[in-house]
Amino acid sequence: MKKVFTKIVLYIAPIFLLSSGAMAGEYQAAHIVSPSHYQVLLDNEHVLVLKMVLKPGESDVMHRHHNETVYFERGGKLTIAEINGKLIEAEIPDGHVMWHKAWSHQVTNSGTTEVVAIIVEQRP
Repeated sequence: MKKVFTKIVLYIAPIFLLSSGAMAGEYQAAHIVSPSHYQVLLDNEHVLVLKMVLKPGESDVMHRHHNETVYFERGGKLTIAEINGKLIEAEIPDGHVMWHKAWSHQVTNSGTTEVVAIIVEQRP
């Protein structure tokens, strides 16, 4: 019985964590947990606007964003770790703009150039 229960927990626990919104909610905002990499440009009841600067080899701390639009003033090579363990390798060109739904992640500048981005988060 114990062996069967252990297998069930091992199969169900990851599914629960991936589907649970609570996991993403446990992380704090980027500018709170990584103030050396994120500067607040505007903070009001509608949006939070941040400037992110990551030098080559630097990483921020796992954090969350509400729905966001990101403008990469200076792109580069980034490695993004999601809360489910998935790694995303991305070559971002200068001037690239993207939108992403609310999520939690950690970013590493895995390239050789400084990456600068302006992040506009919608307030929930």
